[in-house]
Amino acid sequence: MPGSGSETLLPRRRRRRQSNWRGLAYIAPAMALVIVFFVMPVLFTGWMSLHNWPLMGASRWIGFNNYYRMVNDTRFMTALSFTAYYTVIVTIAIFAVAFPLAIFVEKERQFVSTYRTIIFLPVVVGLATASLLWVWLANVDSGFIGPALKALGLVEKSPNLLATFDTAFLTVVVMVVWKIAGFTMIILLTGLQAIPSELTEAARIDGAGRWQRFRHLTLPLMRKTIALALIVSVTGSILAFDQFYIMTAGGPQNKMISVVYYIFNQSFVSFNLGYGAALSIVLLAILMAISIVQLWLLRVGEERP
Repeated sequence: MPGSGSETLLPRRRRRRQSNWRGLAYIAPAMALVIVFFVMPVLFTGWMSLHNWPLMGASRWIGFNNYYRMVNDTRFMTALSFTAYYTVIVTIAIFAVAFPLAIFVEKERQFVSTYRTIIFLPVVVGLATASLLWVWLANVDSGFIGPALKALGLVEKSPNLLATFDTAFLTVVVMVVWKIAGFTMIILLTGLQAIPSELTEAARIDGAGRWQRFRHLTLPLMRKTIALALIVSVTGSILAFDQFYIMTAGGPQNKMISVVYYIFNQSFVSFNLGYGAALSIVLLAILMAISIVQLWLLRVGEERP
């Protein structure tokens, strides 16, 4: 009959509209949390960055002067370069430890669940707690690392590991790898377990060695997993604060002040809240840019349907 098609179409559209509204209702609580706890604080921080905002007293509009100030702030540039150096070193170290561990615990063997649990245990320890633990371990008098090195004959006397930049930096990196490698291992393990065993078996039958299977099969199929682990590692390294604040207090000679540590000093030690807000906005922009570049690089060469 004429018009029956349009009459049938109307209920479909109505049901689709109701389904869309129902979907929005389901995600509304999550959207509200994101808006209240992320979007609004970011907008307010951006507003603060355009003011001379003291801890006490009225704020004063200064436009982009806080951003101009960064260009000539040598201490900020030093903190930025140190953070970049630390990020590169600790990310490489984490992956160098986590990837072999993931390959080791991926295969079914005796006590593999115990191995996974032991490797993952440091992850459940808070970063501040882990930092305090390693401060004690590195203590020249009552710690464990110095006497252990002396007992092994590697040094003549117990060294103060946090007294010089090289040993303090190495101690911090080792602590972070000990703390984080288990988490990265779990992420990589999920990627390894998602690879169909038929593909690996077929490559082995075709004569591909371990390195060939890893390079031409495992790595390409783990692009997204590696991207996730890399973004988490890089973001966490750029936002590093606890380990430097607790273990070294920015020393020795203020050589281990990260960007977040510098923002903390400007905001809550010097009480330059407006400048600290501007630094935070710049750091957010850097993190977003790095994440976008990482995702783009890891997508290069991906087969498109």
